[in-house]
Amino acid sequence: LGIILLPLRAICIAFIILLAWLFASIATFRHPGKGSVPLKGWRRRMIQTTLACLTRTLFFVMGFQVKVKGKIASLLEAPIFVAAPHSSFFDAIISALTGMPSIVSRAENLSTPVFGTILSSLQPVSVSRQDPDSRKNTVIEITKRALSRGQWPQILIFPEGTCTNRSCLITFKQGAFVPQVPVQPVLLRYPNKLDTVTWTWQGYSLKELCVMTLCQLFTRVEVEFLPVHVPTEEEKNDPFLFANRVRQTMATALNVPVTDHTFEDCRLMISAGQLTLPMEAGLVEFTKISKKLNLKWNHVREQLDTFAAIASASKGGRIGIEEFAEYLKLPISDVLKELFLLFDRNGDGTIDFREYVIGLSILCNPANTEETIRMAFKLFDVDEDGTITEDEFACIIQSALGVPELDVSMLFKEIDADETGKLSYDEFKDFALKHPEYAKLFTTYLELQRYQLDMLEEDDSESPEVKHSPVRKTTMPVSETPVARNKVCPEGNEEDNLSTSDKKDD
Repeated sequence: LGIILLPLRAICIAFIILLAWLFASIATFRHPGKGSVPLKGWRRRMIQTTLACLTRTLFFVMGFQVKVKGKIASLLEAPIFVAAPHSSFFDAIISALTGMPSIVSRAENLSTPVFGTILSSLQPVSVSRQDPDSRKNTVIEITKRALSRGQWPQILIFPEGTCTNRSCLITFKQGAFVPQVPVQPVLLRYPNKLDTVTWTWQGYSLKELCVMTLCQLFTRVEVEFLPVHVPTEEEKNDPFLFANRVRQTMATALNVPVTDHTFEDCRLMISAGQLTLPMEAGLVEFTKISKKLNLKWNHVREQLDTFAAIASASKGGRIGIEEFAEYLKLPISDVLKELFLLFDRNGDGTIDFREYVIGLSILCNPANTEETIRMAFKLFDVDEDGTITEDEFACIIQSALGVPELDVSMLFKEIDADETGKLSYDEFKDFALKHPEYAKLFTTYLELQRYQLDMLEEDDSESPEVKHSPVRKTTMPVSETPVARNKVCPEGNEEDNLSTSDKKDD
């Protein structure tokens, strides 16, 4: 049957698309503004009438059996439609049902031959996923159109921002909810035994899905229009809350869960696959942690490269204590185990990428300041000549880790970029900034030194006849201090204790 249906449908589809392109070209011919001015009069009526009719005909030819539930809101009732779940370009069936509203589309789609002209006639709000300024301008444009009081048509937005497999609703982008206007949720269902419409980063390609869909005798589609969601005053002041409540309403109607993953997680998944990591390693709930930790996507992407380099020798895309020690070029000691446990948030003995990102943000990056690096350099520079020799470097590292016989020559050579046998402050700082994992070891050692100093001062106050030497000259290894071997974050440092307690909280 598919052998017959495929060529017949392909010919009909090509003819319908050419007709749509012809009407779109006529409607936009010599129209000023190029999308900045709304179509009016006969242009607008032509687009809404002809394209809606041709789109319905197109999906009929393709074998789509569309079942509509609920009432479609008017422009004054709801200037914005929010549709989910978004699984493929077949979701454009909603456009035909709602009178060809404006849509939010990728900027690259407008340059596509034929389809670009048809899309331009709908006067879409274009957005570039990679350009942060474009996203800001998109929100401004959506707000302007939503508040235009009928000058612009209704806007159709897929707030998930990417295609999913419809098993859950991912985080909604806030663009549809910033204008503080009522929105109408629209649900999409494809109740078919064979799924030929889902287009994600895994599975069938777009061409394969089109061929399989055209070979089917029919494809069932259910479109349900939920009641208009009018935002409360609280929701108007908080687009994130507005978006989450609308998403929860839609998820309840669809009987699917919600998740805090976003399109940025999809990009990280693809990057993880390219780095030979399991694709699920990139699932970090980016929006959630970026909001709490003030992270940028590019920064997290760079951290993924480092994580991949550490986890390359392990299976499953996770870092064990052995890989952690090998990357730091340090032996497995009590102090290193304590540091590892601070990263290992769920206590399963491994560090996944999400734990690694959070660990760097909470534990290492706040400690890796200019002041800390300068203090650490002075600590290593025992003779205060402005450079660190290998013996000075080894003395402090051995004392900090409690391993007197530790060979640090490989680590020293890696820091010694100019191979002079001495470390300058610039070399030390450059290495510290590129390897923030060491920052916690530096600050821990500094805190232990302060702890020792405080203890000695207390002893002096109790026994005035006892004199103590400077902490830097003490011969007692830090590891022999009662709390040093098993206390990475000494008492008295409220900031570090807060970070440690946060490691089990999202």
